[in-house]
Amino acid sequence: MPEPRPTQEHTPAKETGLPPTSRRRDTPPPRTGSSETDVLRGFLDHLRNSIAAKVADAPEPQVRTAGVASGTNLLGLLNHLTFVERATFLGDRVTDWQSTFHAAPDDSVAETVARYRAATEQADAVLDECTDLGAPVPRRRPGSSAPSIRWALTHMIEETGRHAGHADILRELIDGSTGR
Repeated sequence: MPEPRPTQEHTPAKETGLPPTSRRRDTPPPRTGSSETDVLRGFLDHLRNSIAAKVADAPEPQVRTAGVASGTNLLGLLNHLTFVERATFLGDRVTDWQSTFHAAPDDSVAETVARYRAATEQADAVLDECTDLGAPVPRRRPGSSAPSIRWALTHMIEETGRHAGHADILRELIDGSTGR
C-alpha cells in the first residue's frame, strides 16, 4: 500500500510567476433559520454575495480577460449568472446560453454587478411570494413547464456555487486575492 503523500507546501509567488496572495477574510457558511426555505435561500444569498464580491473590485482589463483556455473571465461569469437568475425565476427566455458568458465591451464592472444585484433582488421578490417549495415557479419560461421552487433554488445554488468556484480561481490568477 503506498504511503500517503505529504501535503503540498506553499510555493512563494516569485517562484510561480503569479501575483502575491492577498487574503480576504473568509466568510463562513451562513447561519439560517431552521426551515428548508431559510436554509436554501440563505446559502443562495451567501453564494450570490461571494461571487459579486469577487467581481466588484477586480481590475480592468483583467476582469474581462480570459484566464483559461475556455475563454472564461470574471465579468462573463457574473453576466451569465444574471441571465440564469432571470431565466429561472423571472421567466426570461435565453436563446444562446454560450453568449451570456461574455459581457459587452462597454459594460463596466459596476454596471455588470448592479445588473446582477437587480436580477437577484427581482428574483427574491418572486421568491418572497412563494410559500410552498413544491409549487411551480410562478414565472415560467414560455413554452416550458415550470420546475418547483425547490428545484429552482437547488439549481441556482449549484449554478452559482460552481461559477463562484471558477471566480475564486480566476481572481487569484489575476491579483492573488483569495477568500470570499
